[in-house]
Amino acid sequence: MAIELSDDLIKLETKAWDEIQAGALTTDTAAAVQAAISEAATGEDRFKLEAALKKRVRHPELDA
Repeated sequence: MAIELSDDLIKLETKAWDEIQAGALTTDTAAAVQAAISEAATGEDRFKLEAALKKRVRHPELDA
């Protein structure tokens, strides 16, 4: 079964990844991403969902 990633979750992780690359990740952004992952992980392995999200945002060429 494929893991479903919402647009909102992808946007949050993209914001976090942009902040990480700029050396400016805030605790508010990190906490928002983690809370959204936990909320989205109903019925799914939270860690697999987070890994799929990071892969999608950080390595979009692998999803093509």
